[in-house]
Amino acid sequence: MSTPPDGLPIYRVLTGPDDAEFCHRVSEALELGYKLHEGPAVTFNGADVIVAQALIWPTRS
Repeated sequence: MSTPPDGLPIYRVLTGPDDAEFCHRVSEALELGYKLHEGPAVTFNGADVIVAQALIWPTRS
């Protein structure tokens, strides 16, 4: 597949608390065919650890 399914963009950033739901969202994107773009960014908002993970759709050059 040369483009992401369901009209999704080729570049996505998923963000949220570092919990199982966030991990499932990233896993679902990987199952669709997205690839991780670098490592995650992590911060602490005073109560929770917040994670951001960039994903890219692989394209053929």
